[in-house]
Amino acid sequence: MIKFFRRLFRKFQFETPLSWSQLSHQKVRLAVATTGVCFANILMFTQLGLQAMLTEGTTLLHESLGGDLVLFSSFSPTLQFGMTFPKAYLVQAAAIDGVAAASPLYISSANWVNSQELGGEPGEFNADSTSDLFGNQVRIIAFNLNQPVLNLPEVNQQIAQLSAPDAVLFDRLSQASLGAVPDQLVQQKEVMTLMGNRRVYAVGLFSMGSTLFEKGNVIMSDWNYAQREGNTLDRVTVGVLTLQPGTDISTVQSALRSRLPEEVTVLTREEFIQQEKQFQNSEPNGVILKFGTIVGFVVGVIIVYQVLYADINDHLSEYATLKAMGYSDRALLFVVLQEAIILAILGFLPGFLASLGIYQLLTVLTRIPLAMRTGVAVQVFILTVIMCGVSGAIAPAACVLPILRMYSKKLWNLLSPFISLAMLSVKADCESLF
Repeated sequence: MIKFFRRLFRKFQFETPLSWSQLSHQKVRLAVATTGVCFANILMFTQLGLQAMLTEGTTLLHESLGGDLVLFSSFSPTLQFGMTFPKAYLVQAAAIDGVAAASPLYISSANWVNSQELGGEPGEFNADSTSDLFGNQVRIIAFNLNQPVLNLPEVNQQIAQLSAPDAVLFDRLSQASLGAVPDQLVQQKEVMTLMGNRRVYAVGLFSMGSTLFEKGNVIMSDWNYAQREGNTLDRVTVGVLTLQPGTDISTVQSALRSRLPEEVTVLTREEFIQQEKQFQNSEPNGVILKFGTIVGFVVGVIIVYQVLYADINDHLSEYATLKAMGYSDRALLFVVLQEAIILAILGFLPGFLASLGIYQLLTVLTRIPLAMRTGVAVQVFILTVIMCGVSGAIAPAACVLPILRMYSKKLWNLLSPFISLAMLSVKADCESLF
């Protein structure tokens, strides 16, 4: 790395910066500093990645919805609560000018039993023999097959298969504990298992991704959903509104808000996603992950500060020489800040590459899609520059203060006899007056 920068400076005929010369003079210290900044970067990337896994994982369904507007219970800040509203409000919404279709979406959850844990062939299945088995929580997504609400071509191509009794589509990105359903469907037409103590048949696959709260997703028809839940589908979890081409979304949204009761809120898809993210960030999990990012920032500040402090302390005589040659305090501070920026860049690059590997590992382990986003990379880079800049601003002051204290003590020892004589003289003059 050091030789690379030296060749670069020579190739473009740049004079080697003083800051780089000082940093590269002690290679072990430079390696330790770079490793420290890299560690702080990895810590911040990991915390922000886990926060993205928390927030973006819970919005996978939101992002998969079709339509232009969404009706949602105003009493629920998140889809996790599963609060519903009367289906009659969808009928009212469909009557508004500009609304082409108003489709219901039903969401609930149930325990899913790994089919490989049932024992025996499907034809030999006995519900009583498996009553002691505990499955994993999966999210059930149901809708009217004549009114598809998901913007997932893979699902829409398998609509006809969902019309069979107890038929479901299984999320291939579900957690491994739910069973090897994708592998089983390669060998057989359907996979029978238990969901909520009732028999279901996985007849196809789709891709959405699990969350930290549900280990997978299944999709079924609203008719099968009603049979399982024992209701008449008169209450809806989400209403998906599709507008007529050329219709202004904000105009229709205002009309819906004025016509519909306060029990439901009307949101665009982006507003629906942001509402979920804001809720997750305000929860203890989100707060803890944010605090972890702050801890990584503080760790980086301390590491870089220690390195720069030691470097300045070892070169005080050189800085004094530069000062005597006419360098201003601002110029010397700029040299230290240059060192801090160089450390920020050198530490960010390996930290970024290592974090890419960590993100891939987390995706494999959790089956929650986690990709390095440009916004996260830029955010961490800015935090790294600020982190090193703060250290670069503090380190010179920390080195100079002990010197000032030393010289102030020597000055006091030098002047104290004269101050004492002056005070005795003043005291004698006061006594003579009185």
